[in-house]
Amino acid sequence: MVEDISMIATTTAMIQSLTDEQKADSPELGRLPFASWPPTGRPPGWYPLPLSPDAAAFYRQQGFIVVENGFRPDEIEDLRTETLRLCKGELGHFKGLLPYETHDSDDLIQSRYLCIHFPHKVSDTMKRFTAHPSYVEILTQIIGPNVKCMQSMLFLKGAGKPGQAWHQDEYYIPTRDRSLTGGWLAMDDATVENGCLWVIPGSHRNGILWPQERQRDRRFDCAGEATRFPYTVADSVPVEVKAGSIVFFNGYLLHRSLPNHAPTGFRRCLVNHYMSAESLLPWHAPQPGQSVATADYRDIIMIAGADPYEWKGTANEAKIHVRPSGEGGCHDGQKL
Repeated sequence: MVEDISMIATTTAMIQSLTDEQKADSPELGRLPFASWPPTGRPPGWYPLPLSPDAAAFYRQQGFIVVENGFRPDEIEDLRTETLRLCKGELGHFKGLLPYETHDSDDLIQSRYLCIHFPHKVSDTMKRFTAHPSYVEILTQIIGPNVKCMQSMLFLKGAGKPGQAWHQDEYYIPTRDRSLTGGWLAMDDATVENGCLWVIPGSHRNGILWPQERQRDRRFDCAGEATRFPYTVADSVPVEVKAGSIVFFNGYLLHRSLPNHAPTGFRRCLVNHYMSAESLLPWHAPQPGQSVATADYRDIIMIAGADPYEWKGTANEAKIHVRPSGEGGCHDGQKL
């Protein structure tokens, strides 16, 4: 039986005792790590492996689940090492890579980045982990037997870096069957203080893509903000997780993150996007003379089952690049 999600909202009452300065910045901001968890146990929707039978039901109803200890500590350390190599240019040059001095600390080198798109294009480790057994086990239960991956994003989010405003991932990566699923792997403990995810449970169920508009909120990066939806901040809950946990969430689920307000450190995570291999992926505009009904982006990695469109072959289109974070203004002229 699916547990009542209101339990999460009840436990978040522990983070409501904030200073005036904190409230002025954001009414959701708290300082005690994992204060949103019940005094004993885990919030509803947090599951260990192997997955219990009610996990898929919880996902369908609420739009997300958390799988604890999805990655071992040594695997997380491998990803942290690979992240530093990426930021140092040891895996090759890419758009947005910044120079550094030999005396710069590892933390300083990484702190210059908020997000790097498609790191799996140059990192064998990150590409291999797109099909990690934990991903495969859960995704084949909540999506189906045939699953493909089309994107990876590496968020570093050092102290002081912004979050991302309310949005739905299907706005960016459209599927034809609403199967888009994010696999958000925590490489550090993610807390309210350092900018964990916030989700609006159940907001995926009506299958509506809400309008997205430009925003000028200094708490967020250059991405737009979903608007006109019938929910408020009071409907959202924080998803505080330990390093090694994976948050799976539906592409229509409204979610956001706030800035990293911790005095030091990072809130690093590797986010991969997956979908049913049965669905076409009209990510880009159709080719000349092609119907939108047959548009199908083929820069994919099969991670489970069979590809019914294998006869089309695959492509190598996406390139690794740094995502604008907003410091000094955004690429489209928007100033934060």
